[in-house]
Amino acid sequence: MRRFNLPPQVVRLVLLTIGIVGSYMVARYFLTPKSFGQYGWYRGDALMERASLPRVYAGMKACDECHSDKLQQLAKFPHKTLSCEVCHGPGGAHAKDPDVKLAVLTYGHCVRCHEANPTRPKWHKQINIREHYSGQKCTECHVPHAPSEVP
Repeated sequence: MRRFNLPPQVVRLVLLTIGIVGSYMVARYFLTPKSFGQYGWYRGDALMERASLPRVYAGMKACDECHSDKLQQLAKFPHKTLSCEVCHGPGGAHAKDPDVKLAVLTYGHCVRCHEANPTRPKWHKQINIREHYSGQKCTECHVPHAPSEVP
């Protein structure tokens, strides 16, 4: 009876495949964190790591404690659904120490949401930057806390 012989190139290909798959399995075993898959398709320890980071956002309640007049004014206009920190940046440090100043609105803050974009809904106020922008800050012509009013 004759033995079945595989061609040498097939033997090399099978050995190479076994080597690649074996290397992958060994690397996966040693490189995958132990908590991976604990709560789904991510690393379970990441939850505790994120929770231990210092908080940088204060939230609307913290703003309301000192700036309730601005929030009441804002409640009459379309920006009422936005958090103060959308425009002013993270306010955690300011909430702890009022002497820490928040960011002042710049041209880029308004343009981020109001630049003309065909994917935005029609009811969302949009501007064509090249036609509308005159080189001034947006706040020189528009009141951010009452955007429908003109100063």
